[in-house]
Amino acid sequence: MSELTLLRPWWMAALPVLVLLALWIWRRGPDAGGWQQVMPARMLAAMRALGHLQGQTGSFGVASFTAAGLIALALAGPALPRSDAPVLAGNGAVLIAIDMSPSVAESPALADAQAAAAQVLAAANGRPVGLILFAGEAYDVAAPTADPATLETQIAVLGPETMPDKGSRPAAAFALARDMLSDVSDADLVLISDGGGLSADAVAEAERLTGQGIRLLVLTLADAAGEPVNKNAFSGLERIFASAPARAPDPVLDALAHSPALRRDGALTALHFRDLGPLVAVLALLPMLVLFRRSG
Repeated sequence: MSELTLLRPWWMAALPVLVLLALWIWRRGPDAGGWQQVMPARMLAAMRALGHLQGQTGSFGVASFTAAGLIALALAGPALPRSDAPVLAGNGAVLIAIDMSPSVAESPALADAQAAAAQVLAAANGRPVGLILFAGEAYDVAAPTADPATLETQIAVLGPETMPDKGSRPAAAFALARDMLSDVSDADLVLISDGGGLSADAVAEAERLTGQGIRLLVLTLADAAGEPVNKNAFSGLERIFASAPARAPDPVLDALAHSPALRRDGALTALHFRDLGPLVAVLALLPMLVLFRRSG
């Protein structure tokens, strides 16, 4: 938790501009109220030595640019992640679609699917969660609810005899999810599947789903029964927001826990960091004191 980041990095563009300006002023020489434009260098030096020209001193310029640089750095918002950052949830629903085709329901992959679904429930962070089961057809087992305890029981009792039909039609699950989430903003569908049945119809339904603004997240199952599924079975689903193996679901869980709607809100993003900008701005007061010093 010690990684330094910048909340407003575009302000760093001011630093090279300040460096170039400082170099230009240094090459031009100290300001003498415009006399340096018309007086020879030797005469100008003599007038300075006699105290008749009170131009800008070197310390004045250094102090000015140091203060300006510190202010630009402060505006860039150097920040450290907060260990006590609040966990914020999106306001949309999450649907879990579990593949209950025989290749999953009659294999060790079912236990992986149940464990992954339980982790999705925990990662929802209070968002309403619903459940879809599909094999040859898709079934609305539970509408999105804010009480995940009811879904935990239903997921725990899944078995080979749960579904009344055979086959694998994820296209039906996509179509059902699209209907259930048609009036919901910031919604997610988490597909837990071995990739069986991802035909052209399924890809078309997935595109309709994502075209409606619903994010598609995929947890892939291994050790399914029957003939091995093509390893590139999910490649046709081009708009997958996040994908991961069901046994290592962290990328999908992270996507669920951090809604894009929250990421777009700068005020909410700032809650996750401790902004050090004000402290850097206070440091800028030290060189600024030189600017107010009286000359003797």
